Amino acid sequence: MKTLDYIALVLVVIGAVNWGLIGFFSFDLVRVIFGDMTLISRIVYALVGVSGLYALSFFGRLRNE
Repeated sequence: MKTLDYIALVLVVIGAVNWGLIGFFSFDLVRVIFGDMTLISRIVYALVGVSGLYALSFFGRLRNE
């Protein structure tokens, strides 16, 4: 479970950095690297979104510790 947590955390950070770049500089790093809504970029966006939803479970686990 720890490995999955770290993978999710890395993907959430990647998503946060990408959204920060979009907000501050109007620069979408995922689009630049993988293309405008190509299959790979859509997979990256989907993985970041699923990781964000999974990261919500961190709150429940922190409360239980």
